[in-house]
Formats: sequence, C-alpha cells, structure tokens
Amino acid sequence: MPANPLTSFAKRLHAGPAAFAAWSGMKDPAVIECMLNEGFDCAIIDWQHGFHDFASVQSAIAATHARGAASMVRIGVGQYAEAARMLDWGAAGVIAPMINSVADAKLFADTVKYPPMGSRSWGPARALPVSELEPVTYLQSANNFSLAIAMIETRDALAALDDILAVEGIDGVLVGPSDLSIALTRGGTVNAAHPDVDAALTRVAESARKHKKLACAFCMDGTRAGELAGRGFHLLSIGQDQILLRLAAKQELAKARTNVPASKGASY
Repeated sequence: MPANPLTSFAKRLHAGPAAFAAWSGMKDPAVIECMLNEGFDCAIIDWQHGFHDFASVQSAIAATHARGAASMVRIGVGQYAEAARMLDWGAAGVIAPMINSVADAKLFADTVKYPPMGSRSWGPARALPVSELEPVTYLQSANNFSLAIAMIETRDALAALDDILAVEGIDGVLVGPSDLSIALTRGGTVNAAHPDVDAALTRVAESARKHKKLACAFCMDGTRAGELAGRGFHLLSIGQDQILLRLAAKQELAKARTNVPASKGASY
C-alpha cells in the first residue's frame, strides 16, 4: 500500500533523494493536476504571490492528495493565523516568507505546532480523515509530519540563519533567490543567479546539514534545481506554472514561425 503523502512526506524529504515541487500560482486545480501528472514529487501552493484564494487553496490541496502527492502552502507575510488553517485543510507543510529573526521563527513555529512545542489549536477538519489516523494519534504525531519552513530572503534572515534553524519547531528553510538578490544588492538588481545569492545557497545547505534540518529553494528552471540537488538541497521547485506555460508557448510559437516567410501583403 502506498505511503500516505500527508504523514510520510517529511520523512521522504529527510531520507532523499531530493524532491522536486510543482509551484502553483494559478487557481484552476486542473493546472496543478496537469503538472503532477508529469511526475513532480509534491506541490507548493503560492498564497503569497499567486492568484489563489481560500477556495482554490482547498481545491489544490485536495487535487494534489488525489494524485498521491503532498502539498505545501506558502502563506502571506505575517499571516501566521492562516498557517494552521492550511494544515487543517490537509497541507503537509507551510512556508512562511520574510522570517527575519528568531522572534519571527518562534512565532511561526508556535502557530503550526501542537503543545508542548507550540500552541496550534485543534481542528484538523480535513487533515484528520486524510491522515487516516485516530485523533489522539494525529495529535501526538502531527508535529513530526507537519512541516514549518521559514523563508530566507533578506540580509537579516541570512545573518540569523543558524539561530533560526536552531528554533524548535522550525523544520527547515527555503531560499527565495529573487528577493535575496534584491536585498543583498540593496535594490540594485533582481537576479536569482547572482554570485552573492549562490554563495548564500551554499551557506544555507551547510547550515541546514549542521542542524539536521531541510534545505529548500525556489529555482527558476530544472537546470538550477538539478544543480542544487547535487549541492545537498532537499526540496526544490522548478519554475512555476505561469513560467512553464509561457516558456512552452514561446518555444512552440517560435518553432511554428521558423519557416513562415515574411509577409508581402494579403494573397488570395
């Protein structure tokens, strides 16, 4: 019998190999289903910058689980009150942007972990039946399989990296390379491949390894994701749905126009 994607995903990430995520910003669940059908290991549903609303997040989580995959949700900045709700709906983890300090990390962890580690309130409306666990078993084990991933995307976050990773209840970090490039160049550029960002990625992988926690990153394409997998990262996105759709459309349109002669006016 296949492992339950909700309760087994955390162990799968720690055990390896690196997992590749379908990044979902578009609301229609058919899009995420289409991506998962190509073999992605999980889905990341983008509440922060995507087009999702509450209803589409629920639909995306359900669609992902129906494909036998785990889902994670990136919440908005400081929306810790919504973090536990995403877990209640059946997400295997929550990604919180702009975790810039130990205080931020502790507040985040507190909202998504049950006592004695945190103060998450009881109400796993969909997660409980999806987990296939009895209520007490879910309560006693959810802290282990419900992931709290803190985003590292500012100078302050990078400076506090080791301390953030040391916070009980923080399961790992995810690098947002575009925001980090803006921060490290003091607004000079947005460049996910900037040398300073690359150096930061090396530091993140090393620090996560030291703390025995997860190293994750947003990647613009499969080449970068494969490279970072070889550098010790556990979870990597490959672009996102809009990027992939635009790329495929651009490539196929260019092929179609390759042998089309320049127009000389209408011909009938």
